[in-house]
Parts: sequence; structure tokens; C-alpha cells
Amino acid sequence: MTDASKTHAPGMHPDLPPPKTEVGAWGWMYHNLFSSPLNIGLTLGSLFLLFIAIPPILDWAFFDALWGGERTDCPKEAGTREGACWAYINYWFKHLMYGRYPNEELWRINTSYVIGAIGLIWLVLPKLPYKLWVGSFMLFAFPVICFFLFAGDSFGLQIVETPLWGGLFLTLVIAVTGIVASLPIGIVLALGRRSNMPVVKSLCVAFIELWRGVPLITVLFMSSVMFPLFMPEGLTFDKLLRALIGVMLFSAAYMAEVVRGGLQAIPKGQFEAAQALGLSFWKLMALIVMPQALKIVIPGIVNTFIGLFKDTTLVLIIGLFDFLGMAQNVSTNPDWLGFSVEGYVFVAFGFWIFCFSMSRYSQHLEQKLHTGY
Repeated sequence: MTDASKTHAPGMHPDLPPPKTEVGAWGWMYHNLFSSPLNIGLTLGSLFLLFIAIPPILDWAFFDALWGGERTDCPKEAGTREGACWAYINYWFKHLMYGRYPNEELWRINTSYVIGAIGLIWLVLPKLPYKLWVGSFMLFAFPVICFFLFAGDSFGLQIVETPLWGGLFLTLVIAVTGIVASLPIGIVLALGRRSNMPVVKSLCVAFIELWRGVPLITVLFMSSVMFPLFMPEGLTFDKLLRALIGVMLFSAAYMAEVVRGGLQAIPKGQFEAAQALGLSFWKLMALIVMPQALKIVIPGIVNTFIGLFKDTTLVLIIGLFDFLGMAQNVSTNPDWLGFSVEGYVFVAFGFWIFCFSMSRYSQHLEQKLHTGY
């Protein structure tokens, strides 16, 4: 008798291992890369293109690149250089990160970075206590602290005019302000557009369609050039503040449509059940409808945030040198002509880090809040 007949009942057979083409790396490759003649052709063609493109990029960016040294160590003519000259980034790193912010005052920006990083890490990591208090601090107290740190002229701090702000620092100021402010404004506009009151609905529809009907570059231009003409004599707003208001309202209009899509996806029974319990309109929205709607539209919300983060580069048209604008500005220096490619690659990598991080966290948030299983 065989071993199988000793350990299994008559008519029963031991479970056999799955085929190698169904599990593991081989299974993934078979189903995703070689499952059909068309997929095989596309896979081989993609591998050939990668084989052609990747080695030259690695040689230019890493193996043949100059990582240190001075300006004289990098040939000026791009055609005579085998690799990238990252000494260019080292030399202009402060300008790319902080603009023309005074060197002796950079500790103020770095302090805000540390506080913000600690707060975000505290909110993201699970099982840490006092998240409500930390979230309230980040939402209400942290912006006030940043304002006094950045602008100065209070608590003995030196005043720093906003024209000196720039680089990645200015990009983060515009993007974070627009992101944080556009979400609640968008929610209010979405609720107003679905309101049964004709006046409120008409005003919200007019606002949304007006701001969605013009490009952001026009909004920035109007806020910087035309808006002061309509202000009373002697009353002026800082150029950065005008840009922040324009970006905020522009993004809020798009956010309103994203949130409205989530509200329309909620079954009518949810509204009727909440009303049957005697909940008021605001309790209905805050406790029943809005949490479900926002969970549904997380991809759309994050997509709007990412678009807003990249659209901050348009502030260059009104004379604000953000991350990309500062890279363009330093590339015109007579001593460093011909190194703009390194600057653009560095800026592109910085934008990719932030946008990819937002995308990955949104996916994590979707899985965490998923209740359909």
C-alpha cells in the first residue's frame, strides 16, 4: 500500500500544490505579462525600450555625474559634459529651498517644518493618543504660529517681506493654504448647490461656474493687477495674499463639484432614515451623509489637491518665485548658464515626491475606511 492510501480515506486524494504559473512571481508574470500573444509582444517591446532608455539616464544622473566640487569643475557647454553637474544644485540649494529669505532667519522656516512634521506623523501613526487635540492644534494654532514665524515683526522677530519668499518654501505655503482652505469652502458650496432655497442655490451655482470657467493663470493675473484697482484709496493687500485668495477660491470651486458627486452617490434611504430619527439638517450632514460622501470621493479630493500643488507654479506670472520659478531664475545666472536641465530635474523630482506621497496616503486612507467587506 502507498503512503497516500494509509493516510487518506478511500476515494480521497491528497491536495496537490498549485501550478507554478498560478502563484508567486511566476504566476504574477504569467497573468500580467505573458498571458496572451499580444501581452507577450507588448512586454518584450517595453523591455526593449527600457533597455535603450534606462542605461543612458543612469549614466547621466549617477555614474558619470559630478556630485561635488566647484563651478570650474563642470564644463559650461552641455555637449562637453558626460554626466550631470549636481554641484549646480549644491550651490543654489538655499535659493531653491527658501528663495531669498535671509540666511540668519532660516531657523524660523525650519522650526515650522519640524512642528508640522511632528504633527503630521502624530496624526498618521495609529494608536497614538490625543489625536483630536493634535488635529485641532494643526488646524487652528499651527497656521497662526507659521504666520508670525514667517512674516516676523512680532515677538522681536525681524520682518521679512513676502517678495523675499520663494523656492519650495513658497510652494508649500501656497499649496497648503489652498488645500486646507478649499476643502471646507468646497463642502459649503456643494451643500449650497443642493439646497432647496433658490437664492442660495443660484449664488453657489454662479460662483462655481464662474471660477471653473476661467483658467487659474487668469485668476492670478486679475487678483494681482485688477483687484487693487477696485479697492478703496489707501487700502492694499499683499501680492502673496491676493494670490492665496485666488488659488483658494479657484480650488474650492472644483472641490465643490467633487464633494457634490459624493453627496449624490449617497442613497436616498440614508437621508430618510436620519430624518425619521429626528436629526436636524446639520446633524444629518455631519453625522450621516458627509462622512460617507467624503469617503467615496477620496480619490477625487486627492486628485484636486495634487492638481493644486502643481498649479502653484503659475504664480511666476505675477512675480512670485516658487520652486520652479526659482529654478528658472537661478538658471539665468551668467556664471551658471547651461545647467538648467539639472535644475528642472531636481524640481521635477521634488514635485514627484510630494504628489506621490499624497497619492499613496490616499490609497492607504481608502483601505482604512473601506467598509464594504
